[in-house]
Amino acid sequence: MDLPRVERAALRSSRFDAIYAPEERIPVIVVENFPALGRLTAMRFLEWVQENPDGVVSLPTGKTPEHFIAWVQRCLSTWKTRGTRRILSRNGVDPAKRPDLRGLHFVQIDEFYPIEPSQKNSFLSYVERFYIRGFGMDPGKAMLIDGSRIALRRGERLGDVWPGMAVDLSLRGRKARTRLEARQKSVLAGVDEWCRGYEERIRALGGIGFFLGGIGPDGHIAFNVRGSSHSSLTRLCGTNYETQAAAAGDLGGIEVAKTRAVITLGLQTITSNPDCVAIIMAAGAAKARVVADAVQRAPQPRYPATALHKLPLGRLYVTEGASGLLEARRLAALRRHRAMPRGEAERIAVDISVRLGKPLDRLTRQDFRRDDFGRLLTNGPKTALRARAHLAAALERGCRPLSGTNFLHTEPHHDDLMLGCLPAMAMNFKEPSNQHTFATLTSGFTAVTNSLMRRRLGSLLELLRRKDFRDELGKVSRDDEVKLFLNGRKERGEGLRLARDLRESSGKNLPKEIRKWLRYLSQAYPGQKDVPVMQQLKGRCREWEADCLWGSLGFYSPNIRHLRLGFYTGDLFTQEPTQGRDVPPIARLLKESNPDIVAVAFDPEASGPDTHYKVMQAINAALRGWSKKTRVWGYRNVWFRFHPSEAELIVPVDKGCLDSMERSFLDMYASQREASFPSHEYDGPFCRLARNIQEEQLRMVRSCLGAGFFKKHPEPAIRRAQGLVFMREMTSSEFARHSRALQKAMES
Repeated sequence: MDLPRVERAALRSSRFDAIYAPEERIPVIVVENFPALGRLTAMRFLEWVQENPDGVVSLPTGKTPEHFIAWVQRCLSTWKTRGTRRILSRNGVDPAKRPDLRGLHFVQIDEFYPIEPSQKNSFLSYVERFYIRGFGMDPGKAMLIDGSRIALRRGERLGDVWPGMAVDLSLRGRKARTRLEARQKSVLAGVDEWCRGYEERIRALGGIGFFLGGIGPDGHIAFNVRGSSHSSLTRLCGTNYETQAAAAGDLGGIEVAKTRAVITLGLQTITSNPDCVAIIMAAGAAKARVVADAVQRAPQPRYPATALHKLPLGRLYVTEGASGLLEARRLAALRRHRAMPRGEAERIAVDISVRLGKPLDRLTRQDFRRDDFGRLLTNGPKTALRARAHLAAALERGCRPLSGTNFLHTEPHHDDLMLGCLPAMAMNFKEPSNQHTFATLTSGFTAVTNSLMRRRLGSLLELLRRKDFRDELGKVSRDDEVKLFLNGRKERGEGLRLARDLRESSGKNLPKEIRKWLRYLSQAYPGQKDVPVMQQLKGRCREWEADCLWGSLGFYSPNIRHLRLGFYTGDLFTQEPTQGRDVPPIARLLKESNPDIVAVAFDPEASGPDTHYKVMQAINAALRGWSKKTRVWGYRNVWFRFHPSEAELIVPVDKGCLDSMERSFLDMYASQREASFPSHEYDGPFCRLARNIQEEQLRMVRSCLGAGFFKKHPEPAIRRAQGLVFMREMTSSEFARHSRALQKAMES
């Protein structure tokens, strides 16, 4: 295959060809990590622009192109420096020709509808900021999607036609019942006509020459969701749940995302130019399934990215985690080991056991010979017995509480510990010789919606009309506020805490302050970045929720810390933690709590919620300066999971604990109860997804150990298990090695 220079350079350091196996239907280039993905896409873009200075480009929005944007801007601004020229040359770009992006025609890929273009969370705003201005493109050559200019009369606004900015697409096929619906029906027809014209303008330019996009949790490309026709054109359409969940963070909650339609390029729009360079980028193991489908499935609407198979220059650029289900590559990587790593061997045995529904100690040589991965093991049944012993020992260790131990339980957000490893913590609460400190490291304000804050402020305004409530202001401690909530006086406890937060962050005249913030919230659009004081108020709402949880378990302010690390700002592309700002608060916390065990959200790749990775790196930096030998318990939550073979501590969870987790979450985490920012895997609150995960983990281990192991085990906790929590136990040195290796890879 004749590849462009940049791709040849990338493959020189790869273990695989672009198409490695017959089942791979589109070239794939695998890089080590998320920043490397940005560098590769940037180099390929710059190479293409050098050859097509007046070409047509479509570039993506969101967080996925963060490093692509940074690399393009860096190269353009420092092109003549020796260091940049060396990087360009090494990556296949001709350093002698600095590209001029002013000649490019830009085509916006998609946009929510309706949305005001002035909103910072509109894709139009993103495109203008990062591409038109950021790359120095000519705005006169940009085809942009501005819903406020489509099919509206003079002086008419989107909110006039679409009250609440909610679109009813059923009007296309039914009669209007009211005058407003008649107007909406007319506007929909106008938008459809505009989309037809947009399509014609793209075709008049010769089609898209360079397309770069991400891939959604359902496999969507642009807003062509699962099931979209490969013949689809630019259009106004609805979305599915997975897409709405992915967009919830941009739009200020899934309740907003569910009301929005989208204008999107169609799959045929993207592929109509046979010479189009069409690149899909994907990072992280969470994308492995949709990447494998995009690469290995025959073209069909269920897998939108398969529409790119017909393009000679169609590509997928992915991280190692995202390539994890390209089985031919994984097989080849394992074959290259002189001796199969023990962890990989046990993973293979566990996977065969789960797939066959057959306990590990009953797997035969034939079972391994019938499996592509199983054939790699020199003695499959022996490996299976080793894996069984590992799982049984981890499960039995998970039943034994510790004593005389100081625990520091850390979490990036205020519900990560609860959702990730509460049963493992609770097991050690009953022993009075143990000491526990709970620390949330970020403010978490982005998870609090404007509607929740309006309700809470309105409720407080009502309470302030009551003399008995006013008399209590300033006279009740923080812990007593929690106790009021837990003892059934929820509104009063919550109101007293919010009043305290307002006085500390905003001002003393509470009614005046409340009315000011209610006005602010009524004028703010969902997803808008808040002013610092509102960020503080929202963050303290989340802190209140965590205080109530730990209070319900018998722990109050002496045991609870809220660090509010400074890298967490609410910006689209968040800052990296710094040694001078973010590490000292954790170092002080280590000194105060003197832990024997530190629980850490163990992010495997830095490609998911990046707060997890950044918190992990800040904790590692603080531990490097900590003289005491400390163990680390790595846990995961609803975003990432351990494979059973990775778990060194498996904690059984009974029905009462599962029920308690769910009740506590729904009762105390008001900001999360309505699941405004849910996982794409489950349409509902995180507590139910966490329960599903823990129950699924039990099914996997039960398959491996056999139902009899659980029914006949002498330990009651194992016999009554309804779920399992997986954790990884490390020395601080092991944790440091893993964290530093990941950090070096990111920095490189």
